[in-house]
Amino acid sequence: MSDDRTSDDGLDRRSVLRFAGGAVAGAAVSAASAGPGAASPPSEIVMWDATSLARAIQARKVSCVEVMRAYLDHIDNVNPHVNAIVALQDRGGLLDQAQAHDDQLTRREPVGPLHGFPHAVKDLQPVKGVRFTQGSPIFRDVVATADSIPVERMRKAGAIYVGKTNTPEFGLGSHTFNPVYGVTRNAWDQTRSAGGSSGGAAVALALRMLPVADGSDYGGSLRNPAGWNHVVGFRTSAGRVPVHAKEDWLPSMGVTGPMARNVADLALLLSVQAGYDARAPLSMESGGEQFRGSLGGDMRGKRIAWAGDFGGFTPCEPGVLETCRAALKTFEAMGCVVEEAFPDYPLEKLWQSFIRLRGWQQGGAMLAYYNDPAARPLLKPEAVYEVETCLKLSAADVTADSTVRSEWSQAVRRFFERYDYLIAPTAQLFPFKAEETWPHEIAGHRMRTYHEWMKGVCLVTMAGCPALAVPAGFGPGNLPIGLQIVAPVQREMACLKLAAAYEAAAGQWTKRPPPLLNA
Repeated sequence: MSDDRTSDDGLDRRSVLRFAGGAVAGAAVSAASAGPGAASPPSEIVMWDATSLARAIQARKVSCVEVMRAYLDHIDNVNPHVNAIVALQDRGGLLDQAQAHDDQLTRREPVGPLHGFPHAVKDLQPVKGVRFTQGSPIFRDVVATADSIPVERMRKAGAIYVGKTNTPEFGLGSHTFNPVYGVTRNAWDQTRSAGGSSGGAAVALALRMLPVADGSDYGGSLRNPAGWNHVVGFRTSAGRVPVHAKEDWLPSMGVTGPMARNVADLALLLSVQAGYDARAPLSMESGGEQFRGSLGGDMRGKRIAWAGDFGGFTPCEPGVLETCRAALKTFEAMGCVVEEAFPDYPLEKLWQSFIRLRGWQQGGAMLAYYNDPAARPLLKPEAVYEVETCLKLSAADVTADSTVRSEWSQAVRRFFERYDYLIAPTAQLFPFKAEETWPHEIAGHRMRTYHEWMKGVCLVTMAGCPALAVPAGFGPGNLPIGLQIVAPVQREMACLKLAAAYEAAAGQWTKRPPPLLNA
């Protein structure tokens, strides 16, 4: 096969190299004229979506070495402005790995869908040979000795690990900062929070430092940063993406899932992540192949419930609901029927059960550090809060709160007998100042805990449903917010199809780059 053959994307090898070389040359000129501290325009390679990049690599229209060099140059240029990627690995070693991936293609060996992709893993999962801090000074110098299951799968699919993406300490809170690596800044406004806890992943995606990204979600950690950085993130059903944990039979409400800049790329990564693994006995038998199929579908007549602020229970900053309601007009234009509704259940009772169950699960996992006199002073206040919430609980308390969760999930199941989807905002406010720890008040309502400002996503967590975050638009101050598309348990494909139809109908939201890219 000739290296000059045109691919399905209309890209030939000469065009690829011309784009890349011209962009690099232009970047140098722009950087020189803009002065120090200005970001340069990126290489065309990093601007491709992931599915196009995969086709170009596998068709030999661009080499893995060229891709790696383009991404590393771009990371060097952009990352200092936002601090999204941490634990960056040695350039020489990464280029050697990229060359080895090219050699596999030369030998015509079978390769995976992420072959040659530079990738950085959220720093709550171990990558063999890479620093694994979990954002905590307790683990500042720890280097992982093995891959997690999702990391193992992405490596087998061809990903090359360039580093980690930043996260809050132990993933606690929807604002990405920690004492090891510092704060990660929003892709659209560097004075603002990136969200979290997958904040580094979302910012790296939005600024084209990664083709796709992985993350995890307990209380909105794939949804909030996606909404705040104008990308997509997918909280999957429990067991869809297997994770080997210390406790297999009483699993956490936290799940692992994909992030991307468009829905097709999201499905591509999910197809790699999903599927049964014997080390995670509650993982689903169905594999990821289903997510490689068509995402097309007729959305006419689909009934969508708009939860809004859940009847005032999740107060929102002015502009959030208005921006989201404007986005709902796209669904109506697609032929969907949109009504304001949400499941009938006492929400304060549900919220209090969430607080206690989270304390039991998250606090229990950190109890050993709390009990260690040397480690306890290194825990941030939110970690101490979770442990001390756990210590107040009895087994009977946990059973009672788990029953509340089951009652709520059944109420949601009945609700989905009348509606196909539930839609709500990805956060109750726009990105706040990066120097804040968390918002203590929203629209005149005091937040009683560090996570109360995320109640609107935590209610969905308690239902166990898949929830796919898509951009809604930009509100006051030109700051982004998103919508979470919620479907019944294990109906990930339904989420993907509605999101894909919305993306197609919404027009330009996938093509608007953050100002930092100087596009």
